[in-house]
Amino acid sequence: METAQSSPINAYDMIAEGYAAENEMSLPNAYYERPAMLELAGDVTGRRILDAGCGSGPLFAALRDRGATVTGIDASAGMLELARRRLGADADLRVADLAGPLPFPDDAFDDVIASLVLHYLEDWGPTLAELRRVLKPGGRLLISVDHPFVIPFMRHLAGEKPNYFGTRNRTEEWTMGGQTAQLSFWDRPLHAMTEAFTAAGFHISAISEPPFVPEARELFPEEFREITGTRFLSFLFFVLEAGNGTS
Repeated sequence: METAQSSPINAYDMIAEGYAAENEMSLPNAYYERPAMLELAGDVTGRRILDAGCGSGPLFAALRDRGATVTGIDASAGMLELARRRLGADADLRVADLAGPLPFPDDAFDDVIASLVLHYLEDWGPTLAELRRVLKPGGRLLISVDHPFVIPFMRHLAGEKPNYFGTRNRTEEWTMGGQTAQLSFWDRPLHAMTEAFTAAGFHISAISEPPFVPEARELFPEEFREITGTRFLSFLFFVLEAGNGTS
């Protein structure tokens, strides 16, 4: 959700209330991304989990309800304030920069969940290295990002000739809760993602394009008017395993 770069941080502080409200019940977040991430996580009872880019805390709350011990970090103090209201004063929430060193010892977590956060970063290398460091050997890194085919496909439909194979910056203007902010994203092809994962010492256990939850079709009939199957192009999910020693 939020990252270390200055514009996204300030943007999410500006639109925190509106973004949190939208995220709570929206089709892509509440009825697709979070259920898919929880399904990939499986049984988390007793597991130590870092929610990296926790935002206002909906995934943190769901993981905690399922028996995990959760720590949340985010670069936006405004989003973390909303998370604390949701989760309580005793929740382990910290402002942290995903592009820099993390405030945790080696092997601190069984799992790290990076939900819709890496696509804000231009360089994944240092971040992935830190996430691997704080994972115990064999620990899992679960990732969701903007699907790498979506934006090039939309630009192609608009008559452009996008360069799918490059790493490209994209800026979007979001208006939420009466506030408008500019958000910066970095699009990259699938091979660049997988190469970054393996270079950081991760083994790829799964690449997933999961279905949406069944009730979504009834709740959002307009969005599904032209979708006949159980899937739509939105996010891409990965399950990675931290290797033992250097890879």
